[in-house]
Amino acid sequence: MFENDYERLKYYYEKKWAQKPQLRQYVGYGVITPEEYELITGEAF
Repeated sequence: MFENDYERLKYYYEKKWAQKPQLRQYVGYGVITPEEYELITGEAF
């Protein structure tokens, strides 16, 4: 269903299954980039 982690986490965020603190952790783990965080949330990392 998802081609990469960015698409998966974007979907989860839109469905409210993932929140900003969780996405920040994923940036810290290197799963998504700070730029991808900004695209998903609309806020600067």
